[in-house]
Amino acid sequence: MAGPGTRNWRLVRADTDAVPPSARRFMARARQRRLRAALPWLIGAGVLLVAGGLAWLVYGTSVLGVRTVEVVGAQTVTPEQVRSVAAVPAEQPLARVDPDEVAARVRGLAPVDKVTVTRSWPSTLRIEVVERAPVAAVPAQDGFTLIDDAGVPFRTVTEAPAGLPLARLATPGPADANTVSALIVLAALSDDLREQLVAIAVPSPVAIRLELRKGRAVVWGDDTQSAEKSKVATALIKRKGTEFDVSAPRIVTIR
Repeated sequence: MAGPGTRNWRLVRADTDAVPPSARRFMARARQRRLRAALPWLIGAGVLLVAGGLAWLVYGTSVLGVRTVEVVGAQTVTPEQVRSVAAVPAEQPLARVDPDEVAARVRGLAPVDKVTVTRSWPSTLRIEVVERAPVAAVPAQDGFTLIDDAGVPFRTVTEAPAGLPLARLATPGPADANTVSALIVLAALSDDLREQLVAIAVPSPVAIRLELRKGRAVVWGDDTQSAEKSKVATALIKRKGTEFDVSAPRIVTIR
């Protein structure tokens, strides 16, 4: 027990009414200011956290990985050949697949002219190919080599396709002068000449010759003035004769 003159102290909790209203308002405003100041940082941190999670999901896991490689337009080549040269690992994150690199690998297939590679979410890679269209068949030792309108040899077959003219070329290719001349002439032919054409022989760029049905022929000369030569030759083959020389289209001869 405390002695005389000793004060007894005890702690009591002040009632809220003990804090003046002005002080309470000041403290409330202070809390709101702190919250408003921190809110952008909290939102930013949340956005970064979500973005990081999504990036990891898309780029770092197989959740959105390649499960299907869809091949469209393949006829001469098979879808399996396209998938093989595309070399896209199964379940590789679709976002990490480089469409340009895949397209470059697929273009390495000789019959393929153009390639478009697109992503189809969530898990499909679509490869659309456009194959080369033959414009002539070049006789070769093991059959016939097909060339397209750029002179690219892209396929060898045992028999020449029906309706496709032969091109008698020693070394077919886009850099071969004889091949280039043959393509210029073929592109200039009228429908009537094309229907009669059996083969185009190009031993040199200045000695082009068309072999027609029934043993007839057109001496073309070089590939210049091919449009005019085509018009003249189209009119001449309606006449009797076995050889029509249009190498100088304004001075023609018939044999």
